[in-house]
Amino acid sequence: MTAPTPFPIREQMFWLTSERGIYWENEKALIVADLHFGKTGHFRKNGIGVPHAVYKEDLQRMVNLISLFKPKKLIAVGDLFHSADNLELNLFSKIRSDFAEMELILVKGNHDVLADNWYEKNKIELIFGKYTLGDFNFVHDPTEMSENNKRFYFSGHLHPAVTISGMGKQSLSFPCFYFTENSAILPAFSKFSGMAKVKKKKDNRIFAIVEQSLIEIGI
Repeated sequence: MTAPTPFPIREQMFWLTSERGIYWENEKALIVADLHFGKTGHFRKNGIGVPHAVYKEDLQRMVNLISLFKPKKLIAVGDLFHSADNLELNLFSKIRSDFAEMELILVKGNHDVLADNWYEKNKIELIFGKYTLGDFNFVHDPTEMSENNKRFYFSGHLHPAVTISGMGKQSLSFPCFYFTENSAILPAFSKFSGMAKVKKKKDNRIFAIVEQSLIEIGI
């Protein structure tokens, strides 16, 4: 992982990482979206041979970010998990116990369908709809943002990606952070996920994640 990129928002300091998370320095909070833990196990359970190593890599990146920043709080803006309980989530529970003193707040996404007592057992605080902290709101789906609200929004759900074109009509798409004046859409933390293309607009900022680097597009 390259050095995090500073990104001040409303007199608060945030750090963007090539590991697909944002660290909020003032609140000692790590912000992530669309981790889809257990997705590879779900596919294997349904006869599709996705390697278990894909899931372990995502978990290791999460551990790396927690070890680097030592956050007091982790805020997941939806889809922390992918579907029903499976054996892969036992490994998540083990890692959760290793960081038991860290608050884990989940703004429930459309894939977060585990039983309520499972979240409780793993010390996960469930938020339905919107979580507010200071001047910032956290929602899963960007369509849930209110234009009349003066707070800044963080969301996920879309799995944003930007296309970079080269010579010979070749192009590649990369996951990205997508910022407007009043909002941020985070890339999917899971590398085993689809992507939705976004385009650079005049007043927006896009940071593409290219291997282990962050590259701002169109500056």
